[in-house]
Amino acid sequence: MSENGVERWVSLQEVCEHLGVKRHTIMKWIETKEMPAVKAGRLWKFKISEIDVWFRSGGAAENEID
Repeated sequence: MSENGVERWVSLQEVCEHLGVKRHTIMKWIETKEMPAVKAGRLWKFKISEIDVWFRSGGAAENEID
């Protein structure tokens, strides 16, 4: 959070570092697993709090039951 209490948007690289995965994995999760992300021009932006909720709820799980 910033000084004014508003969570800042972070870059793709920052999310890669936060989760310990490569760029390719993040792009795959955006495309196939509905990872929360916003495209701003050519850049992807994320809120770490949203990523953490998605990740903890099994968003990145390999085995999904349809």
